[in-house]
Amino acid sequence: MAGASRTTCPVTTSRLAKQTARLYIELQINRAGGYMDRVFINDLRIETIIGIYDWERKVRQTISLDLEMGTDIRRSAKTDAIEDTLNYKAVAKRLIAFVGDSEYQLVETLAEKIAEIVLNEFDVPWLKLTVHKPGAVRGSRDVGVIIERGEQA
Repeated sequence: MAGASRTTCPVTTSRLAKQTARLYIELQINRAGGYMDRVFINDLRIETIIGIYDWERKVRQTISLDLEMGTDIRRSAKTDAIEDTLNYKAVAKRLIAFVGDSEYQLVETLAEKIAEIVLNEFDVPWLKLTVHKPGAVRGSRDVGVIIERGEQA
């Protein structure tokens, strides 16, 4: 078929471009040694003073935390030693003590303070944190904030 023009299917071309881009990104991550596993804690319930209203300054309320903490678990998986991992029990104990003693007005402030603790004290490069405040808005199960801090590998 000499002289026939070649046409390409846009769907195939688009799919190929996406696959190529994904493989390139994976290659760059692997070259940099950037692995990002996640250790998580869900629904960590802690009683604290939180809120802007007078009654909230007098009554302890239960907040709930969800954390996803970026880490590289390969070493701990190899050694099977707690010393080589991100110890989620230690993180939980630290946050229970901190939040339990805090008296912030805004969940935004509390979220930032929690993020600082996790990132700095536990050598976590990346954190996704959700702070839930149940019962804050009538008709809603809970309200809160979701923040991400640090760098993903």
